[in-house]
Amino acid sequence: MAPHANDSNGTATGMAGGPAPTDTATGFAVESPNVTYGDDTINARYTYRTTDVSFADGKYQAKPKETVYDFKTQTKVGKVGLMLVGLGGNNGSTVTAGILANRRKLEWETRERSRKANYYGSVVMSSTVKLGTDTKTGKDVNLPLHNLLPMAHPDNIVIGWWDISGLDLAAAMDRAQVLEPTLKSLVRKEMAGMTPLPSIYYPNFIAANQGDRADNIIPGSNACMEHVDHIRKDIRDFKHANGLDKVIVLWTANTERYANLIPGVNDTADNLLKAISAGHTEIAPSTVFAVASILESAPFINGSPQNTFVPGCIQLAEQHHTFIGGDDFKSGQTKMKSALVDFMINAGIKLTSIASYNHLGNNDGKNLSSQKQFRSKEISKSTVVDDMVAANNVLYKEGEHPDHTVVIKYMPAVGDNKRALDEYYAEIFLGGHQTISMFNVCEDSLLASPLIIDLVLITELFTRIQWRQHTTATTHQGESDCQDWKSFHSVLSVLSYLLKAPLTPPGAPIVNALAKQRSALVNIMKACVGLEPENDMTLEHKLF
Repeated sequence: MAPHANDSNGTATGMAGGPAPTDTATGFAVESPNVTYGDDTINARYTYRTTDVSFADGKYQAKPKETVYDFKTQTKVGKVGLMLVGLGGNNGSTVTAGILANRRKLEWETRERSRKANYYGSVVMSSTVKLGTDTKTGKDVNLPLHNLLPMAHPDNIVIGWWDISGLDLAAAMDRAQVLEPTLKSLVRKEMAGMTPLPSIYYPNFIAANQGDRADNIIPGSNACMEHVDHIRKDIRDFKHANGLDKVIVLWTANTERYANLIPGVNDTADNLLKAISAGHTEIAPSTVFAVASILESAPFINGSPQNTFVPGCIQLAEQHHTFIGGDDFKSGQTKMKSALVDFMINAGIKLTSIASYNHLGNNDGKNLSSQKQFRSKEISKSTVVDDMVAANNVLYKEGEHPDHTVVIKYMPAVGDNKRALDEYYAEIFLGGHQTISMFNVCEDSLLASPLIIDLVLITELFTRIQWRQHTTATTHQGESDCQDWKSFHSVLSVLSYLLKAPLTPPGAPIVNALAKQRSALVNIMKACVGLEPENDMTLEHKLF
């Protein structure tokens, strides 16, 4: 494996993938008439059971419903490329160093002890799911999530990048102050050979204090079709130079201010393209990157909190059948909040206020010290409890909601070690109160970097899954009438577990409860191999 820089004529090349990793985990096969294994596909028939509810004569009527789907998963992964917007930031330099360290199985000394490269924090690479129950012992059998279906391995991802800062990645890694010096020394030579492609820079959308980093710029300070074409060419050149089967683009650059939603400008796909061509000043850099990616059929993921996916951008993705996902990595404080609030409300405890305070000293904190950029983050952090509150009409009457405030302060001295302080104030039995105070020190980029890996691996997987619905009853002996094969909706809401402000298809409900988000991901993957959803009833141990 050898790193590559941009060559002299501007061709986009990237960090080459390594040899296929050795996977020692146990495989499995499903024995069922509903599952067949072809030469290049796994085909599963799955009965999706839900409950339809109607209200009549003063009471709810619940009616079980069954819908039969076929899922077809291509088993050949191919060669996957990841192009990061903002690679020279803390997240980009950290995830690149992490992939290099894992690829080379590095080990290094710290003040505490020797450490080995790992993918801790990645739900795909480091969590397990229940496969079933051992027939002899009665114990649960668990296997790594990435073994449920054929998935790309992060060691093999080829990385390319853009950045408004021209620093090579070794210098960017030093600037980030995230990694141990001994680890940095082991990857420095490779990282030093990686320099970013020029990016677009619209000062109107990020904090003025970022201007001193902007020395690697594509000319022009407003959206234009030339910028879209430039980025599209970068994607094509990167794909060709590295012999890739697919490219995924991910925004890990600065938080932008919210773009104003303007009729005739960004409300439809046609209007958005016209507005870009006309150089409209209300088109954000992240939206330009998203449009370019969509037109190149490259999935685009937004890891920052701004409203990249204006209605016209979502419509464009739907027209081109290209996946998009966002917004904002869910790494530390918000992940704890979405788990704890879910627990409290499901326990029948009435949460009445949430006060969240953060201070951090990395460049994200510096950018967020500007009010307009902070407002984007405040929105993404403040909406994470809404669906859990709405689900409990015993505790909360219509329109009732806990008080919720979010504060972020820039404190350079703490660097990437973000401090998150939360107070949860709740009403309990007979007018009593409960207060839970939490102090969370989050090594921000070491939590966010595995999420980048997960977002890429899951998105890549869903590019290989198709589904169709049966419109008449089906028997195991014969075929029913079926719709045509389709891909999942362009808004890939299955990524919600990893994102603070999950994007959903127009009209679909937003789910923020952490357990529900993970369950959706795992159970869809299980459906693709004909297995039932995770079931915690364990009746076999309760009915004696």
